[in-house]
Amino acid sequence: MTWAVCVPFLAAAQPADPNKVLRYAFEVAETSFDPLKVSDVYSSIVNKAMFDTPLRYDYFAKPPRLVPNTLVAMPEISPDLLTYTLRVKPGIYFIDDAAFNGKKRELTAEDYAFTLKRLFDPKIAAYMLSEVEGDVVGTDEFAAAVRKADKIDFDAPVPGIKVLDRYTLQIKLVKPKPTFIYAFADCRVSCAMAREVVERYGDDVGAHPVGTGAYKLKSWKRSSKMVFEANPDFREEYFDGQPGADDKDGQAILARLKGRRLPMVGQVEIAVIEERQPRWISFLGGEFDLLWRMPEDVAQQAVPNMTLAPNLKKQGIQASFTPLLDLTYMYFNMKDATVGGYTPDKVALRRAISLAYRSLDEIAIIYKGMAIPASTPYSPGVAGYEVKFKTTVAENNPAKANALLDMYGYRDIDGDGYREMPDGKPLVLKGNSTPTERDRTLDELWRRSMETIGIKYEVRKAKWPDLLKESNAGKLMMWALGGSAAQPDAKTWLESLYGPNCGFKGNRACFQNAEYDRLYEKSLEMPDSPERTRIYQQMTRIFASYVPWKINTHRITVDMWYPYVIGFRRPLVQTDNWWRFVDIDLALRQKYVEARG
Repeated sequence: MTWAVCVPFLAAAQPADPNKVLRYAFEVAETSFDPLKVSDVYSSIVNKAMFDTPLRYDYFAKPPRLVPNTLVAMPEISPDLLTYTLRVKPGIYFIDDAAFNGKKRELTAEDYAFTLKRLFDPKIAAYMLSEVEGDVVGTDEFAAAVRKADKIDFDAPVPGIKVLDRYTLQIKLVKPKPTFIYAFADCRVSCAMAREVVERYGDDVGAHPVGTGAYKLKSWKRSSKMVFEANPDFREEYFDGQPGADDKDGQAILARLKGRRLPMVGQVEIAVIEERQPRWISFLGGEFDLLWRMPEDVAQQAVPNMTLAPNLKKQGIQASFTPLLDLTYMYFNMKDATVGGYTPDKVALRRAISLAYRSLDEIAIIYKGMAIPASTPYSPGVAGYEVKFKTTVAENNPAKANALLDMYGYRDIDGDGYREMPDGKPLVLKGNSTPTERDRTLDELWRRSMETIGIKYEVRKAKWPDLLKESNAGKLMMWALGGSAAQPDAKTWLESLYGPNCGFKGNRACFQNAEYDRLYEKSLEMPDSPERTRIYQQMTRIFASYVPWKINTHRITVDMWYPYVIGFRRPLVQTDNWWRFVDIDLALRQKYVEARG
């Protein structure tokens, strides 16, 4: 396992070097620096650099494993699995801010209690509220009072969220929920925020991040560039760990970085570049030190046969190939008049759409072979996944789709080559996507697939943050998304089909099925086991029967970096921040700069 420990005899070790700058790019713009308001991977990554969860994921471990972050040890869990006791390390401080009136502000158990309560603030519409509401003792009553008043009283007690002393927080659950511990590593649930900061900045707190993390925001040009600098008051932590015996890369990283004060890099610069080619060209030109997720359309020249190309090897460029804990899919709004509903004709329409769409073309054209077809709404590598379990949702059969549409009355009535609804009204699928080249290609794949079954497919273009807002409000008919695991458990996706999570809580399709919900609730009380896996499979069969999503692929990502970037490893849980664990070899970087002239 990997952990960061306090080592007194290393107190003289050097803090982050301001001359060491890490530069790379995101393909999607940030949405907010308020951790509780975001749902996307990219915003979560930067927020977790500035804020601290009680736990984090081990930097080396495969499969992912939780370790203490701001706690003195892992939470103490009662034998009945209902009580979690968290003990915060003394001596951790927030960055300086006017909200603290010139005083040094220590992180305490109260900050975590405040953050958990803040999930209920109606002004936030917190995406992960469902992780706490109903599960923690007293939260149903607290939520009801908040909704009745349409405002939150942070001083109102919640029996299940109790501060025992300055550094000790106790959480009590209504019933056992073995996956609840993952919430303590999810920034969207438990990244500590100070009440003084939230009260000072109000609705604009998302533009004023004040945390205890390894980095703080230095400058920001919205949807264009973010610059972060090492937190000069970051607690004393040092690089250490125990990579697996067969983890040669991990062993090499440990040998080079063991005992180094964290963080090592003084500044991190992130550009937002939505188009793939400019990101690739900028990396090759030395403008970026690391290429986070290589654009798939350069795969044949950059990694032919999943091997780094000779010309890149000659430059010393390094690459990693990581099967992601993720899923790409198209969701259907179950409340939409065209694609929604639970009657046989509506199910038949979604089933036909699913049968017609060629996921293999998506793998070949969009991902250049760096993905595998999905047959379950969760990915390989997570608890609950079983290789032998398959469903029919990956089937591609336009002939069967056409027959199904004919059977349920979707016919071309006016002779224009496109089918109408059974009542004679126009049948038009309205997709949504961003203006990027990749999404334009994806739009065309969907249009061509729907042409094979006589369905008209139209696309509306908008920026990612705008689509996200509309999706949260239930205004989109269809939207193709990629979802990465927030937890290394199939639950991370299955909860996005749970009825009460309809809307901004994550169930974007607003899928409602009483039996699915019953099984989901039953699974929450169970540890990872063959019995729970069978319940997950029952839920998946229900999902496959109603088709609220067309599931497509599990992606394999390629990251690249120059050899002067030391210690980089892509986290398996994508939202985990890794900046504090990497270093820059300035002498080697200088050689590259000089070589470029």
